[in-house]
Amino acid sequence: MKNYSLIFVCMVVCLVSFASAKPGIATFYTKYIPSACFENQDQGKLIATAGDAFLYNGTACGKMFTVTCTGPRNPVPHPCIGKSVTVKIVDHCPGCPLTIDLSCESFTIIANLVAGIINVDYRQYAYHISFTSPLLLQ
Repeated sequence: MKNYSLIFVCMVVCLVSFASAKPGIATFYTKYIPSACFENQDQGKLIATAGDAFLYNGTACGKMFTVTCTGPRNPVPHPCIGKSVTVKIVDHCPGCPLTIDLSCESFTIIANLVAGIINVDYRQYAYHISFTSPLLLQ
């Protein structure tokens, strides 16, 4: 009976996880510094800018989102690679009609650059604490 309960709980968690993804539109950009959220501090390459509706008056700054390509927005056939990427919101794209503007490096993980603009699903990344962290072992 415990095995069935565990399987049921896992199925519910998976369904909730997929249900929390939101549809959006993504493209890519190449100039990463300076940024609205971190000014001249380099935040790496797996980053993104947020459109007006997505940024929530700056509250998305520094948050991590997992983004998955779901299909084309233009005639480019099959732009999606079939992977997801987790990015950090570092900038604001004022007036952008799209949801999220991915770094070029992030975009190429999930889609072909030739597509230019894609449909995506995104959800806030859930942080997990590792109990095998060297800091916890000291």
